[in-house]
Amino acid sequence: MTSVVKRNIFLRRGNLSVYMNPANRGCGGGDGEDTSSKSSSASVKPLTIKPSANQDQPLSPESEIMKRAAAKKLIERYFYQVTDGCGDPECDNANCVSSGKLKHMKPNEAAAMAIQLFSQEARLCEPQRKIARTQDISAKTTPAIEVDINPSLNEEKLSEILESCKRENSYSKLIHTIGAVFSNMEILLISFVKKPNSPLEEILSKAPSNLQNLKKEDIRTMQGDLDKDEDSQEEAEKEGESSSQSQSTGPDEITLDLESLRRAYSALFAIDGKVFESALINALITLTGTVELDLKMFRNFKDEPNLVNIFLIMLELPCLSSYEYMERVLPGICRAASHLPLSVQAKLVRVLAKHCTQKLKSLLESLQQIITLKVITSPFSQEYTVYDEETVTAATRMVKIIFYASIIAGVLDSPELRTEEEKDPTEPEDDHFGEPVASSDTREPDVTPPDPMAEELQINFLDSRKPVIPFAEFYNEPLSDVIEMDKDYTHFKNRDSLNRFSFLSHPFILTPFTRSLGLYYDNRVRMYSERRVSILQSVVGNPTSPYLRLRVKRDRIIEDALVELEVVAMANPTYLKKQLVVEFEGEQGIDEGGVSKEFFQLVVEEIFNPDYGMFTHQKETETVWFNPTSFESDAQFTLIGIVLGLAIYNNVILDVHFPMVVYSKLMGKKGCFHDLKDWNPTLYAGLKELLEYEGDDMEDTFVQTFRICYQDIFGNTFNHDLKEDGDQILVNKNNRQVL
Repeated sequence: MTSVVKRNIFLRRGNLSVYMNPANRGCGGGDGEDTSSKSSSASVKPLTIKPSANQDQPLSPESEIMKRAAAKKLIERYFYQVTDGCGDPECDNANCVSSGKLKHMKPNEAAAMAIQLFSQEARLCEPQRKIARTQDISAKTTPAIEVDINPSLNEEKLSEILESCKRENSYSKLIHTIGAVFSNMEILLISFVKKPNSPLEEILSKAPSNLQNLKKEDIRTMQGDLDKDEDSQEEAEKEGESSSQSQSTGPDEITLDLESLRRAYSALFAIDGKVFESALINALITLTGTVELDLKMFRNFKDEPNLVNIFLIMLELPCLSSYEYMERVLPGICRAASHLPLSVQAKLVRVLAKHCTQKLKSLLESLQQIITLKVITSPFSQEYTVYDEETVTAATRMVKIIFYASIIAGVLDSPELRTEEEKDPTEPEDDHFGEPVASSDTREPDVTPPDPMAEELQINFLDSRKPVIPFAEFYNEPLSDVIEMDKDYTHFKNRDSLNRFSFLSHPFILTPFTRSLGLYYDNRVRMYSERRVSILQSVVGNPTSPYLRLRVKRDRIIEDALVELEVVAMANPTYLKKQLVVEFEGEQGIDEGGVSKEFFQLVVEEIFNPDYGMFTHQKETETVWFNPTSFESDAQFTLIGIVLGLAIYNNVILDVHFPMVVYSKLMGKKGCFHDLKDWNPTLYAGLKELLEYEGDDMEDTFVQTFRICYQDIFGNTFNHDLKEDGDQILVNKNNRQVL
């Protein structure tokens, strides 16, 4: 029998003295000697926490945490003693399941009993050593060897390796572990995973801070609460409801313990990075190549539900923005991510939006640097274009994931604002011009299909009120400058047949000018198509003009233009898709673009003149809005819309400043209260203050009724009651939402 070690160890932590017997460390003998079956069941005095000599001072928060952690470790030993036992068949401890004197208990009951034994400082058995299977257990003199049968990595294991390396002043074990784990998909999939909440963890979460002075009534209460939680969960499962505890993982939930991973990275990179940097980089290069090859060729892991964990572990690396990792590792991550199934990419978007919001901006900056660096240093030519540079295209696809994550993590409008009834694009009807006219054009409309990622995420970029990263930060000017938009447009329109990458499918990375070139090519293709149709009609005996011709007088430019456009819109609206040619009456010249540009500038200058009375000007934001007291009919406003549409279609830039809600309306989205900020910030701030006011004197403070006042262009004041007798109803907390 091993001699009892009399030496006690006192660990000073703040104003605490932790009294520990060496046998409490979870090993056999404290001095390294072999133990017999009798000695393994010997009673061990449990760890007790004694106040130090300075008892009058309150415990610091760090001391409280350490005190509770030490108690938790001891309670865990009691828990495993009453559930698994010490492993000694001759154990005589009545509180150990190995003795046969303790009946089998439910996990909740075992957790409650463990806390009770701790509070009573009950007898604690020594656990048996783990012995390798190849070792003869009858050979008492052979030292026991612990075998690590779990190759995965977690925070605790990494901490142990770091401590061991520091003691030995050698980091070979760390380098070997990093190389083995970060280069292997199977191992990384099971690394840093969340530990399932045990009944002991659940009951400790409900326990007070002082675990030593617990009464039996307190323990029964905690156990009862835990039983109630389990009963309610079982009832929900029987009814077929999906509760958060019974559901494995939701669309934005993962099995990866991100907080533990971040703490592990902090501890790892606290040491000199040069020690393990080369091993980590080489391992990650191997890993990304393996993942890319598997997803591209073998597809063994394409249905793996936790595949997103591998990418999160790589993207969470704090050194990813450094040059060495950005140049050698990040491109491989992008190439591998580009081959992920759409559902996995969508899950990665949701997880980044929910758990990694603070990481999005740094990831975007690193990706932009990769793209810019490759664009500047690559010798692009006719044979080798930017579309052939896989690093650029893969990084752009990764930017798309960051783009949607930024939208989801930001402020979103309700999708109900997009519930306006969409008109059939093949039906050229306009209620302001009389009866609908059947179109002679039987061609199907060219409608751009929605983005598959947006459909998978069930979101629309129009819903984004305030993304985490402003849209302008996604623009990449060097990339936009080298894109050949004619080729890119061809790839975009024939993406299904050519299967080529197109930057127009990722418009968020292009500058507005480059995107306008894509719109220019699209409009030109439509014009040439209309011109071919006109030629074919001339061949069959029904000649039509290949252009949309407008003949106007300078002194009657608005009246003449609107009359001719009204005739065209009523006769055949498809003629509006033809190239515009303008002729000023009494002037000679051929319109090669300059005349049309002058025509639009003159029209806009007169239409938006305050004296014309169709629009009002907001001085604070320098924007224009529709005049509610205008004498013009709705048909006139419709024709003005046609004029502005023709200008865009014919690639003419106009100096028109509408608030953003107008463009949202054109995209089929309704306006909301927050849109008021773009047009009238003062009015928006006042109404917002009214909505957020919490005082009880709201009526006396604001003196606001349900009557509003406004002025026409001549300065006349008009009143409008939002409710019957609105001037008699004061706005208060109960009715301010109605206002």
